[in-house]
Amino acid sequence: MSDFLLCPAPAKINLFLHVTGRRPDGYHLLQTAFRMLDHGDTIGVRIRNDGEIHRVNDIPGVPAESDLIVRAARLLQARTHCRLGADIRVDKRLPMGGGLGGGSSDAATTLLALNHLWALDVPRSRLQSWALELGADVPFFVYGRTALAAGVGEELQPLELTPGWYVIIEPPASVPTAEIFCAKELTRDTEPLIIAGFAVAETEKRLNQGRNDLEPVACSRYPVIQKALDALKPFGSPRMSGSGACVFLPCGCQAEAETVVKILQAEWKIWCASALDKHPLLAWARD
Repeated sequence: MSDFLLCPAPAKINLFLHVTGRRPDGYHLLQTAFRMLDHGDTIGVRIRNDGEIHRVNDIPGVPAESDLIVRAARLLQARTHCRLGADIRVDKRLPMGGGLGGGSSDAATTLLALNHLWALDVPRSRLQSWALELGADVPFFVYGRTALAAGVGEELQPLELTPGWYVIIEPPASVPTAEIFCAKELTRDTEPLIIAGFAVAETEKRLNQGRNDLEPVACSRYPVIQKALDALKPFGSPRMSGSGACVFLPCGCQAEAETVVKILQAEWKIWCASALDKHPLLAWARD
């Protein structure tokens, strides 16, 4: 990838996730807190002068034409009438169907990178609006800051939190988001948390009062998720991220997180990472 510009696509976790209602069009109304992690995929981008968009490496199970990175590049190209193209490759570290936002993050990084490389100067708010066409989590990664989200995930406001470390277990399961949201047993009337406007300590206390409404549904259908949660419970209060399958444990420091990883690494695919409160490519779109 020596002639490609290498761009990080960080993971995210949902510190809590409440399903607060459902719109007439079937989309679910959510309240969640997104936080990025200093761990993720890498997107390599190289400009083409012929207007072609190519994903240049294979990803098992993901045809290039349906890949969000290709769709993101073509969306940006169409909206801006840009005549340039790009070769794009993905170094995948994040699991598919894991609830860590891998595909969404890859798409957002593609938008930010091409906005910069193609010298388009599209403002962040407009990129966020376009990003929603690609998926509900993509606007958050374009927004690029720890955030409280509402609506279908597109109503974002900044959230200030203390630095943190997290342990992540990747259970051997790939969970289709649509399956969990379509489940008849899913609770869809959770009261929103009142969070905005409080000092950091009170904000974090209120976040801890939340839960992931999707967790019981995912655990009942994929028991290995519950097993992963149970493995982390002796060390604190773990929670599932997104619609699963990955689960996370907040830790007080790096040494604590690394200790948990060492204890459980023989049984689980497990790693730890620090919180990332600003996207590494934040400057590649103006506010």
